[in-house]
This record gives sequence, C-alpha cells and structure tokens, in this order.
Amino acid sequence: MFESLQDRLSAAFQKFKGQKQLTEENVKEGLREVRLALLEADVNFKVVKQFVDQVKDRALGEEVLKGLEPGQQVVKIVNDELIELLGGEQKGVDLKAKPLKMMMVGLQGSGKTTSSGKLALFLRKNHGKKPYLVPADVYRPAAIDQLTTLARQLDVPVYPSTTDMDPVEICKDALAKAGELGCDLVLFDTAGRLHIDETLMDELANIKAACQPQEILFVADAMTGQDAVTVAEAFNEKLDITGVVLTKMDGDARGGAALSIKTVTGKSVKFVGVGEKLSELELFHPDRIASRILGMGDMLTLIEKAQSEINEEEAKAMAEKMAKAEFDFEDFRSHMRKLKKLGSMEGLLKMIPGMGNVMKQLGQDALPEDEMKRTEAIISSMTMQERRQPKLINQSRKERIARGSGVKVKDVDGLIKNFKQMSTVMQAMMGGGEKKRKGLFGKLPKLPGLGGGLPDLSALKGMEGMPGMPPGMGGAEEEGGKRPLSKKALKERNRKKLNKKLNKKKKKK
Repeated sequence: MFESLQDRLSAAFQKFKGQKQLTEENVKEGLREVRLALLEADVNFKVVKQFVDQVKDRALGEEVLKGLEPGQQVVKIVNDELIELLGGEQKGVDLKAKPLKMMMVGLQGSGKTTSSGKLALFLRKNHGKKPYLVPADVYRPAAIDQLTTLARQLDVPVYPSTTDMDPVEICKDALAKAGELGCDLVLFDTAGRLHIDETLMDELANIKAACQPQEILFVADAMTGQDAVTVAEAFNEKLDITGVVLTKMDGDARGGAALSIKTVTGKSVKFVGVGEKLSELELFHPDRIASRILGMGDMLTLIEKAQSEINEEEAKAMAEKMAKAEFDFEDFRSHMRKLKKLGSMEGLLKMIPGMGNVMKQLGQDALPEDEMKRTEAIISSMTMQERRQPKLINQSRKERIARGSGVKVKDVDGLIKNFKQMSTVMQAMMGGGEKKRKGLFGKLPKLPGLGGGLPDLSALKGMEGMPGMPPGMGGAEEEGGKRPLSKKALKERNRKKLNKKLNKKKKKK
C-alpha cells in the first residue's frame, strides 16, 4: 500500500530540488503534483483541497529552517500535515475499563471476525487481557463456526451461539458468562450486510444500548477506498463509533481510505491488519505511516517487530556465540526462521530509511526470499550433528545433503564456504573497534538473512534533512552540526535556558 503515492510524491518533491528559495510560483507547481498524487490515491477531493491549501499556507508563511534547503522544508511541512491528516497522535483503547467491551461493526466481508480474533491475541499478548469471543452474527452460520475455530486456535473461551438465537440476547448473556469465567475483555462480532439497511442498524443500536461497549470499532476493507469512508460515515451517524480498524493494509490498495477517514468521520484509525495471520495486527501510528508514505521508512515498527520475536537474552547469547566462533548452522536456521516471522523481506527492507530506493536499484537481488528457502532446505537436510559441527561434512555427506534438499553439490559447497567466511568476519567484528568493523562489512559473504556487504547507499542522496532519517545518515544540520529540534524539544530547551537565567539572578540577589 502507498507505493504509487510514494512514487508520485517523490517526483513532486524533485521539482523543489535546486531551488534557492520557496516562491509562490514553484510552490504552486510542486503542490499541483502533490494534489494529483493524492487524487490518484483515491483520497477524498475535499480532503485533498484542504490538505494542499494548508501545505501552501505554511510553505509560503514559514522561514526556511537553518540547515534545511527549500525542498527539504516542503518535505517537512508535508510530513507534519500528513500526520495531522492521519489523526495526529496514536489513539489507543480504554484499557482501564473492566471488563473492556469491544463491539466490531461493518459490512459483510470487511474482516470483522478475523479482526476480532486478532484483537483478542493482540490485547492478551501486549496487555495481559483475558478475552471472551462472542459470535453475534446469527444470519451467517459460517461466521459462528469461523469465530469458534479462531477461539480454539487462540485457546480462549467463546460463547456457544446458535443461528436460532437473538443477537441482543446473545450479547447480554455473554457478558454474564464472561464475568463467571473471569474474562476482562469481551469482543462482540456483530452481523454485517452487503449494504447498509435499517434492520441491521437497529439491531446494532439495540446491542449498543444493552451492553454499553466502551469501544465500537468500524472494520473496513482498505481495498475499497472511498466506499469505506462513505460507509464509515453512515455507521458513525447511527452508532457514534469510537475508531476504525483497516484490514488488508498489506495489499496493493492506493491508501485513500486511510488518508480520508479521519477528516470525513472525525474518528481515528486505531488498528490495521497487515496480513492474514492472527498475529498480523498493528497499532496505527500516524507519524510512522506518514514516514512510510514519504519513503523514509519506519524504524520504530521494525524494532518493535524484532523485539517481539527476539528477546534480549537470545540476542546476547547469539552475540557471545559469534564472538567465540560457536555460531553454527542450527543457530543460523533458528535466526532465519525468526526473521521470516517478522514478515516478508520486502516489507522489512521498506521500513529502513532509503531502502525503498535501494531496492529499486537492486531489482530482484534485493529480495532473497527464494534463496532463504533453498538455504533452509539445505540446512534442514543435515543431521543435528552436522548442523552443530559443520567440520564433519565431507564429500559423501555433501552429496547426501544435496539429494535431500534438491540442490547441486556446488550449492552445498557454496553455503559452507560462505558460512565459514561469515563466522570469521563476525568473530573479528565482535572483538574489533569501530574502524575495524567498518572495514569488515565489505567482506561479509552473501548469506540470506545476514546480508552480504552493504548495499549501494547512493540512493539515499537527496534524503538529507528529511524527518525520520536516523542519526549518521546525512541528516540536515543547524548550528554546531546538530539536527533541527522538533517543536517540543525546542520548547523544552527554551524553558531550561529561562530557568537557568532565573537561577543566576536569584544567586546574585
């Protein structure tokens, strides 16, 4: 998602490159491209007009920050306005409520049932909640079966609904049952229709009145674009929804729904589904999404994903093994499997600032998915002893491993050779200083999951000064070689200076 928008915005920002100052003429020309990019992304036309007007007013009304060129200033303004457009701050759920009652609403096929399961897992894993799933869609027997199956997979209790029961009574009785079981999170999976009708809305309003849920989340398929926004508006008028869950954010939709829904409904997107697995649900962070749209990556989400799969103790143990040259094929396979759990290689690389441009340069070489599968197959064809002691692998063993993994002997040879080189370099890196480590990066062999040297980072040129670029990546500078401070940091610095002056005056007195 957002790929075409990202490409169009990058082209629009190129028009500001080389400009010595921002004028009404060059701002108007550049923002014309921004307007077209947003309209092509299926963003509501009223939202586009408001957004472009705000960017224009700020671009012509602000002095260029020290250390930022005019083009970079426009990127900063667009980034700030995108964050506001997407909802400003991240909006969570009321976790203090006991029990926390969440009502999932939306049209049929939008992903309510799957999202209910994902939310149950997310809130249990991250906030220690004890979920209770309630199938309240009695008109579609498959919905009850689906939620019951998800509950079994998650090992959480589910209300035993049947198609001859009244949805309102199901929800009321489920609340009592949840209390008896000690559950502090109740998720109501309500019915949907192919389109909005009064009967459906009245039923949902009755469930709301009977159960008083703290959260009414409208679930929308991000692939439907502006239709999702229109439907969200109708549900909001009738039920006063508290937030939105966008599903299929990993698809190739243009992103218009995510960019329009807050302005049109006044309600923020709270969660996004980024895959089919139950674990693939994320909090919606407007600042991180804005950063992705502008091609500046999303390091915080990448770090959180890594922390969810690799804990500190495992990381330390791996580092110690590398330092002692004890890192074997068993460890390497485990490392690759954890990496795969984080998502596709393409998705992970896009979260690193500037890597989107690098991937375009490298083409298919940037995505070693097939190579990772082949490497795992080779390692899995080894015995446990061979994985732990690669020195044991002689010619006859290589032939057996090649037959078992469906590759040629030279492929097994290549993996073992690269693995030995990688172990030597890693050991030296763990024990060497900064200069030594930099020199050794280029010597890393190409091993999927651990990289091979550094990619050509020339694509990062022109990214200097953009928000989201990590320190050391050529960010913009102000006096003293420091990066420009955010408004919050600037305010805090001024406050400290004022306090310092006041304290000096007090001492003199």
